[in-house]
Amino acid sequence: MTLVATPKNPVPLGASAGYLDVRKGIKIRYASWQSALRERRGTVCIFPGRNEYIEKYFEVIGELRRRGFAVAILDWRGQGGSTQLVRGSSRGHVRSFIDYEEDIHQFMKGVVLPDCPMPYYALAHSMSAPILYNAATKRGCWFNRLITTAPMVELARLPFPPEVCGGLAKGLSLLGLGKQAVPGDPFVWTSDVFEGNPLTSDRERFYRNVEVLDSAPGLAAGPPTVGWLSAAFDAMGRLDSEKYAPKIRVPSLLVVAGDDRIVSNKAIEALSSRLRAGTQIVLRGARHEILQERDAIREQFWAAFDAFAPGVAMRKTA
Repeated sequence: MTLVATPKNPVPLGASAGYLDVRKGIKIRYASWQSALRERRGTVCIFPGRNEYIEKYFEVIGELRRRGFAVAILDWRGQGGSTQLVRGSSRGHVRSFIDYEEDIHQFMKGVVLPDCPMPYYALAHSMSAPILYNAATKRGCWFNRLITTAPMVELARLPFPPEVCGGLAKGLSLLGLGKQAVPGDPFVWTSDVFEGNPLTSDRERFYRNVEVLDSAPGLAAGPPTVGWLSAAFDAMGRLDSEKYAPKIRVPSLLVVAGDDRIVSNKAIEALSSRLRAGTQIVLRGARHEILQERDAIREQFWAAFDAFAPGVAMRKTA
């Protein structure tokens, strides 16, 4: 699948896009751009959240390029334009979040290291946060800074405590139901109706994303599987350990959506307090998808990004 353009969401000029073989039967889609300025401030690698895709970040890619960054982005296995993992179904599935680190390795090796300037920064949304945090516990991590938006440290509004929900999902997986959709579909957070949505308070950006999926329905992921949910609880459980957070070696900025109904802000605050080099900011009034929010909220995000990412000129970039 090539990059999909719509009238309100054109492909940024200068794109290089394609597929990487991760392992037999699994390909991931990627795209990259060089800086729009002569300055080479490094590269921002974007790691989308669950049920996201490259096209959703075209606006962000332009903003980063105008700051002097090269940009590289992928579609995780099982979503967007990458290989689906449940045959004949769009259900979002993965055996373990550790598998996603295989995607990062091939992405860095095949796209970023050969073609993109150092230093490298990671910008990770929601589901991507525990994946990148785990990568940041290991020696040789590629990234100088890690910026996470609405990090999925713990899901909000669970019917039972996380350990109970996780144990139930793991038990169902062991019974052979790992590739079945989560019963009742409680973790599908997208729709084509703006009113009451938990993702963004910006109507124009909301319907821009709806238009992209209308043009390319294959980019949309279905409900997560029981196996995906079990893997997610395992990944979030690691973050909950008192001994785990100090192992994260990369300075981290945690950007919290004040009105988030999908992830727990209390859990994000607790993680931030345990990090060796981590800080959080709360954007009041923001819903879960901070980078899809209205301009007043996004401006606060970019101010925090510019202060955190070394080398960014503190000037108007539009």
